[in-house]
Amino acid sequence: MIQTERALQQVLEWGHALTGFADEHGEEAVRGGQYILQRIHPSLRDTSARTGRDPQDETLIVAFYRELALLFWLDDCNDLGLIAPEQLAAVEQALGHGVPCVLSGFEGCAQLRASLAALAYDRRDYARLLDYTRCYCAALRAGHAQAAGARRWSYAEYLHNGIDSIAYGNVFCCLSLLWGLDMATLRARPAFRQVLRLISVIGRLQNDLHGRDKDRSAGDNAAILLLQRYPAMPVVEFLNDELAGHTRMLHRVMAEECFPAPWGPLIEAMAAIRAQYYQTSTSRYRSDAAGGGQRASA
Repeated sequence: MIQTERALQQVLEWGHALTGFADEHGEEAVRGGQYILQRIHPSLRDTSARTGRDPQDETLIVAFYRELALLFWLDDCNDLGLIAPEQLAAVEQALGHGVPCVLSGFEGCAQLRASLAALAYDRRDYARLLDYTRCYCAALRAGHAQAAGARRWSYAEYLHNGIDSIAYGNVFCCLSLLWGLDMATLRARPAFRQVLRLISVIGRLQNDLHGRDKDRSAGDNAAILLLQRYPAMPVVEFLNDELAGHTRMLHRVMAEECFPAPWGPLIEAMAAIRAQYYQTSTSRYRSDAAGGGQRASA
């Protein structure tokens, strides 16, 4: 696999052309992307005979890391106001519809989308990636607007929005697009869609538990939302119970269904991310990291 520093350099060279892009966005993307690819590498090697896609192909790996960096950057653009609202609207149009971004400083958005379109093993994955990106941006905006408004979401509403705002759809679809994982066909299976929903809820809850000391509003974090509504509630215990229940349901569906490689190891890797990636991602996720970053959403 491509060396970490070489991969990071290529991500930063692309990202630094985007207004508001920080080294942290690239560093977190490479760290998380490496974790995922290392966990599924044996399965990708097995599928390469069918797809012809090398799991060690530098072009594919860097494209995946750049998509992850884009998600971190978009999150902070919404939450920290890194760019002006009119700029963000143009960026979302480019990323969600694959059209050129006419604003200076954001050409990298269309560049990445054009690159992924050209690399797509299955064009259906590219179309779905655009759809996931639109949903991700809409969910970020909805969370930001809810946090600033007078009406508070219910816990159920928050989780519904969180399925999109955790961006796992983008992650899975980008992997499928680059390495031919046939996600477009698998989505026709109700059990597969259920797995995507469950793992997204698990990811949202893991993220919120790790970021509860850093997130600043109920629009960002389930623990904060619940404490605002129910000040005496043992929210950490409740969310850990929720996490355990969704994890049991996920394992049950995975045991009953037979998904092709590398979906089993990939889902397992994403379910285990709380005990792996978050523990090393001190600047963005760790609630006990002195002087860490301001955000914990993906």
